[in-house]
Parts: sequence; C-alpha cells; structure tokens
Amino acid sequence: MSTYLEPRRVRISARPDEPAVIEIDGHDVASAVEAYRITQTQDEGPEVTLYVAEGWKGVEFDGMAEVVTEPADLRHVVVGFLQAVNWQKLDAAVLDRADLDGKPGELTRGVLAQLVEWAQGA
Repeated sequence: MSTYLEPRRVRISARPDEPAVIEIDGHDVASAVEAYRITQTQDEGPEVTLYVAEGWKGVEFDGMAEVVTEPADLRHVVVGFLQAVNWQKLDAAVLDRADLDGKPGELTRGVLAQLVEWAQGA
C-alpha cells in the first residue's frame, strides 16, 4: 500500500561507511528507513520512495500532510545473503550434517537447513 505526498523538501546524504542522512522537511527519518529509491523521468520531477521499517509511525511535525510509506522490501537482503554464500563451504557443511537421512530430498533439506542456520547466525 502506497500513499503519495504533495511535494516535500527531502534531503538525502549517503557516503560509504557512514550512516545515511535522510530528512523530510528537516525532520530526521533515517532510523525508520531501511532502503530508498530516487527516480526521475525526463518529463517529471524527482520521486523519492522510502521503504520504512515495520511499525513506523511517521514523522512528527506541526501541520497537515500526507505521508508516503511502503513496507520494506527485504528481497535485496535475501539476495545479498545468498550471493555471499561460498558454494564450497556450503557443500562441505551440508555433506557434514548429522541430519542427512538418505531419504529423497535429503540434500535439498540439508542445504535449506544449513542456510537457515547461517542466516540465524548472520
């Protein structure tokens, strides 16, 4: 579910190895933002989409406004985790599992169980 705002003053400053500064009308919202996207077409002004943490309650300020919010899309986190997996370490870890039982699908179950264990420890 998305809600669109009238134009607001947005400031984003991001640098490697430093926390991003994300402000709407001078109000710091960085702690609630998990990701953001800036898009602009040739015929339109820039649009900023903020993907906010679950349970975000909005920006506190005086006056009336509509707020743009979208649930955070965590696919990029999953993709990043899977891309970081070393296939050789995964192969060795799965083959060394004590829960392999020789039944159909044991390797698939082993891979999934190993990835879950690694994700829980990430």
